[in-house]
Amino acid sequence: MLYEIEFPLDALSPDTVEAVLFELGAASITFQDGGDEPVLEPGLSEVRLWSATHVRALFEGSHDAQGGRGPRPPATPGPIDAPGPIDALGALGALAERLGAHITATARVRRVEERVWERVWLETFTSMRFGRRLWVCPTSAALPEDPAAVVVRLDPGLAFGTGTHPTTALCLQMLDAQHLEGRSVIDYGCGSGILGIAALKLGAARALAVDIDPQALTATAANAARNGVSERLEVRAPPVALAPSDLVLANILAQPLVELAPVLSGACRPGADLILSGLLKSQAHEVKAAYGAAFDIVRIVHRDEWCCIHGRRAQTPRTGS
Repeated sequence: MLYEIEFPLDALSPDTVEAVLFELGAASITFQDGGDEPVLEPGLSEVRLWSATHVRALFEGSHDAQGGRGPRPPATPGPIDAPGPIDALGALGALAERLGAHITATARVRRVEERVWERVWLETFTSMRFGRRLWVCPTSAALPEDPAAVVVRLDPGLAFGTGTHPTTALCLQMLDAQHLEGRSVIDYGCGSGILGIAALKLGAARALAVDIDPQALTATAANAARNGVSERLEVRAPPVALAPSDLVLANILAQPLVELAPVLSGACRPGADLILSGLLKSQAHEVKAAYGAAFDIVRIVHRDEWCCIHGRRAQTPRTGS
């Protein structure tokens, strides 16, 4: 049986809370927004929490039938190093002993149904079309009826990028409109590899996928193999020398896009296309300004509060480029 304990972080140290929960045998710990406060663009290796943060910890073991918000009967804390699962009331007692008595008054305990959550996600992840012919389909889905369809097979995984997020969808839509036959592509911040793989399926000759996350590189390599493009896709972690290419894709965040402007601009040969996404509409001006000296802006497309910028590298150098 699985059960979950949730309580407000308040003034507690996140590191201390995490250490105590893991000592008690938590299988997973999640910090989440207790209200409606967006946290945008934390720095590299920065963990930025909300002013009203809630902690959720998942345990294996017995669940007390009286679980719910409010005071509970006294519980004898289980030993911190006890083998095997600890019961819910025992966990609450141990938390109160280590973190403060207020835990028993503010915590919520609930039973969690044991399910294969990857399969649950797949049940709602369906085939999607982007533009005229590009499709992203789960591996278990039937092929689209359109004989001209270009299909990328991809299932949700540990790395970002399935086409469900507006930023990825906008990039895929722009890719479908490109003439990619024989072109070289860089997918910077590749995540699942969906953009680089889609470019190869649409006719690109070769692609370089770059990401700082080892899980993203693993996912990209696996997805490339699944789609039969491994021989044309190179997977690398930065720092990496970027040879001037015909198309550069970067679906990351606005501030990194601004900081990477010299790198990504240098990776575009004259006349190359640059597709930038992962930014809000309110951030488009700042990103355009970072690239404007070297690129003509072809178009900007929007979906919800997100946008995607398509630029083209000037054929001749400009002052300041």
